[in-house]
Amino acid sequence: MPEGHTLRKLADDLAAAFAGRAVRVTSPQGRFAADAEQVDGSRLVGAESAGKHLFVELEGERYVHVHLGLIGRFDVHVLDAGEEVPAPVGAVRLRLVTVAGPGEAGDPRPRAYADLRGAILCDLVGPAKREQVLARLGPDPLRADADPDLAWRRISRSPRAIGDLLMDQKVLAGVGNVYRAEVLFRHRIHPLRPGNTLRVGQWQAMWADLVELMAEGVRTGRIDTVRPEHTPEAMGREPRRDDHGGEVYVYRRTSMPCLVCTSTVRTSVLVGRNVFWCPQCQPKFRSRAVRSPSKGPGAAGGARP
Repeated sequence: MPEGHTLRKLADDLAAAFAGRAVRVTSPQGRFAADAEQVDGSRLVGAESAGKHLFVELEGERYVHVHLGLIGRFDVHVLDAGEEVPAPVGAVRLRLVTVAGPGEAGDPRPRAYADLRGAILCDLVGPAKREQVLARLGPDPLRADADPDLAWRRISRSPRAIGDLLMDQKVLAGVGNVYRAEVLFRHRIHPLRPGNTLRVGQWQAMWADLVELMAEGVRTGRIDTVRPEHTPEAMGREPRRDDHGGEVYVYRRTSMPCLVCTSTVRTSVLVGRNVFWCPQCQPKFRSRAVRSPSKGPGAAGGARP
């Protein structure tokens, strides 16, 4: 399932291509046709993400609420000069197309279109429904209005495993399996450790790390979590080859040697999802994480594992 950085990048791309412009809104597949008709020709105000949710705002305080689920895609295409919008391919639930090209109200941007396929949710909602959705979510490390203390209050009072809590969107919004595995490794915390055994400093370090790592994911379009000394170039190793891309410490590296200590990376199932950890770097139910003054991408938060 796409993690929060993917939704934030999508919101940014939609805003860059469509914000302030009138758009044709259609549903070639038909499932969103009635709602599309209500907003067809409206001006698109902007787009925002909250965790794994996306809201595309149209004039009149109307929002297209999207959740991609496991296989959904929302592809944004910018057209070359003279290029026509192609016919829809596949089950396109929602299509956005700019009404006019360069010159519309002095707008120099080229025409663009975006196609939504495979989403588990695509609804037209008002501001009250949007607020209800946002109220159900925990803080999102990518949002300026996020309150990490809200997540800490829930974590510090819960006996549930921290690996479970980090994936609970009511506790923390936008973190998926990759960021969960990697931030726990970077802070030497075992995924099965009860949330109420963590110290506030450990949580603050993890939050700061997530803010930086996920922002980097927005910039690069992939998840990279290894520190400079553990990159393929620094270690003289082959780059990771995986459909998910990015250089990571433990995610989907079961039975492979840890990049830090060479112990064998392990996995188990936690609440229906695989969790990954290094038994040496992440001893069970205790942590050696400390606050670090280090700055720069990939170095925020706890001690180097």
